[in-house]
Amino acid sequence: MEQGPLSAADIAQQLAQQALSVCQHYLAAGRREGRYWQVGNIHGEPGRSLYVRLEPGGRGKPGNWVDAATGEHGDLLDLIRCNMGYSTLQEAKAEAQRFLRLPQPSTRHGSRPCRAKSDHEASVRIAKSLFSASMPLPGSLAARYLRSRGITRIEDLSSVRYHPRCPYRASQSDRRTTGSHYPAIICAVTDKDGIITGIHRTWLKPCGTGKADVTAPRKALGRIAGQGIRIGPCEDVLAIGEGLETMLSLREAFPALPVVAATSASHLSALHVPPAVQRLYVAREHDAAGDAAWTRLCARSDAESIELVPLEPRRKDLNDDLMAEGLNRFADRLLGQLHPDDRRRFLQP
Repeated sequence: MEQGPLSAADIAQQLAQQALSVCQHYLAAGRREGRYWQVGNIHGEPGRSLYVRLEPGGRGKPGNWVDAATGEHGDLLDLIRCNMGYSTLQEAKAEAQRFLRLPQPSTRHGSRPCRAKSDHEASVRIAKSLFSASMPLPGSLAARYLRSRGITRIEDLSSVRYHPRCPYRASQSDRRTTGSHYPAIICAVTDKDGIITGIHRTWLKPCGTGKADVTAPRKALGRIAGQGIRIGPCEDVLAIGEGLETMLSLREAFPALPVVAATSASHLSALHVPPAVQRLYVAREHDAAGDAAWTRLCARSDAESIELVPLEPRRKDLNDDLMAEGLNRFADRLLGQLHPDDRRRFLQP
């Protein structure tokens, strides 16, 4: 009798039995420290922020990992998905089966070939449908939330919308979750040509004063790697950063400056930049993940002959600075970090 396809749990268990080999293959810059493999981040950069358990002991299981800098965690199948930049579980399962030298899913008996590709395309279709079902920001609960973060320039944000009842799939760690739908900010993630490839969702409390009380209030859906939340027409100058609120804060100070939110530090360093860009501003975040992204961007800028200019926060990020300093002081301080040619160009109401 032909064996059915392996479940994600089965594959994760087999990966855990070869945890050291998995780490040596996907996180080669790391090193073993006792029962753990330590490395800088999910992309395998040098450092000590991410821990992968290699042997049983205490309450931990082999294969479980956590990044102390970002809070990301999971099993080795999750690690492969994030490390390789896959957006679907099926893609990660196929990669894991190749690593384990397991038989690939059969395409006989009417089963469809390229299942991972089909699932990938389905996630993009769902993302587009959710964005189409959302509504403009002005007057919405999402506008109230953004105002609480010091962000008021929302009238022309065509890539950022509001959904009053966005579905939320709870995980096992969501013990306090009381519902399956929450109000949410829905952002279109697009490629450099403006084609929607996915969405980014931020679920909110019903009162609009903060993020929803769930384990993962921010999630992406669709094809995200290399793409971003793009705001404003881009010519030769562009500003990029990790989060939406960070980039909207920068836009409060410089409304004409085109910005892109990459949704995470890992996606920031892989962002596709339009070929006409000559100067790239980067909204820094000084943590392990942000520093690793900056290092990778510096290497890219050298290879692609792009001038890289950091925008340094005084606090965790630019949104924290905007809220603490107020718009005028915030804008004045950042003005000194801009290239002289850009100071008058982008400081316009």
